[in-house]
Amino acid sequence: MRPERPAFALPVLAGLAVLAAAALLVLLSASRDRPVDGKKYGLVFDAGSTHTALYVYQWPADKENGTGIVSQVESCIVNGSGISSYADNPAEAGASLKPCLDKAMTIIPAVQQRETPTYLGATAGMRLLREQNSTKAKQVFDEVTKAIREYPVDFRGAQILSGNEEGAFGWITVNYLLETLIKYSFTGKWTHPPVENVVGALDLGGASTQITFLPGATTDDKNTSALLRLYGTNYSVYTHSYLCYGQKEVLKRLLASLHQDSLYAQHISQPCYPKGYQENITIAELYDSPCVPIPSMLSPAQILTVTGTGNPAACRSAILKLFNFTCGANRTCGFDGVYQPPVRGQFFAFSAFYYNLHFLNLTEDRSLSSVNDTLWKFCSRNWMTLQEDFPTRNRIHLRDCCAASSYVLTLLLQGYKFNNKTWLNIHFRKQVSNVDVGWTLGYMLNLTNMIPSEMPQRVVSLPKSKWIAATVISAVIFILIFCLIVATCCWKDSSGYESL
Repeated sequence: MRPERPAFALPVLAGLAVLAAAALLVLLSASRDRPVDGKKYGLVFDAGSTHTALYVYQWPADKENGTGIVSQVESCIVNGSGISSYADNPAEAGASLKPCLDKAMTIIPAVQQRETPTYLGATAGMRLLREQNSTKAKQVFDEVTKAIREYPVDFRGAQILSGNEEGAFGWITVNYLLETLIKYSFTGKWTHPPVENVVGALDLGGASTQITFLPGATTDDKNTSALLRLYGTNYSVYTHSYLCYGQKEVLKRLLASLHQDSLYAQHISQPCYPKGYQENITIAELYDSPCVPIPSMLSPAQILTVTGTGNPAACRSAILKLFNFTCGANRTCGFDGVYQPPVRGQFFAFSAFYYNLHFLNLTEDRSLSSVNDTLWKFCSRNWMTLQEDFPTRNRIHLRDCCAASSYVLTLLLQGYKFNNKTWLNIHFRKQVSNVDVGWTLGYMLNLTNMIPSEMPQRVVSLPKSKWIAATVISAVIFILIFCLIVATCCWKDSSGYESL
């Protein structure tokens, strides 16, 4: 008589098979589109007027709509000047980017490189070149695009940012990193911090400077306002970019102004240069920018002698002449007749704002009187002792330190209208949460839609512990199924059923 199979064998096998399939579905759904290392990457070139930098960002693959989660993996300074300086040799602009791209390819896993969004944003240097010669600007962009496309990345184009875009993206970067726009609470919900926590942004580049903040009331001036919808909240920010007021262009304008004040004499006394400093420059070198047009009566080959006098009072007076502080009737303004409401709240000042004052150890909550005293003493020094005290400092940077730092103070106090009280609301920073502060992160967040316009839902992901648990459960189920199959086969053999 043939022995019967145990009644529970097939149901158990079927049930366990269903469980195994379910476990596999969990694993597959959790791993679908998930990068190998659980992270995604993004690349942004900051093509400024004085130099270009490449930033490599990364974030958890399952939290694209989260906040405070993008980190900076690497930054790479491109050798040479900004891409606008290659107007007469555009192929070199593209070639200059390749060493930093090579470096980025060693950081991003090969299997993820083709999915890495890559952008190039150019700022005031290229804005000036486009005004001066749009054909040359296009040739430079064509060459950098060609160079980037040689790499296995998802290149999404090169573009020139407007001044207001540059200011707005810098503002987004700072507040994103500070988590003042939105925060994930311990209760598992997204919450909006008080609007008073939102900070303003102050940026100083080579060719332009930007100020962006939340004013006390909405403004009707469309030229200086931007409406941003971030995480379901509208922010009407004041923002303006002053072209030709970046550090590099201001120093050129300052020297040209001194030359004109001397009635175009061959010798120029420069009160912002240290005593004893002297150099020869040509008219062509001095008047080589759209911000400093060359007077028609001058010969480009003429040689000028520039001598530093180390006079801080005369230096500040010369810098003040570069501004026009006249405002129209019934109108508050910053300078050059541009509307600006009173500064309000806390501000983060970065880029050249930070670098100039950091060199003088003036970035750590120093009072305005302390800053003024330190700068006054530095501007009174002579060239020989400065070189002895700072032997490793770049010669040009050391020469320009007094002029650049004096300009920073003038811009913030007379230009943007900070005072003794509000000065302490300015925080000079290079980084926030180990990420360089600037427009690049905000630019990438915007173009990758990582900051939604609506309030994100609670992010549900599969933590590493659950991933491991699912893997273990699946393995156990497969082992049990295997054991039951073996046991069934053995039962057949021991009963004599289907045996020889």
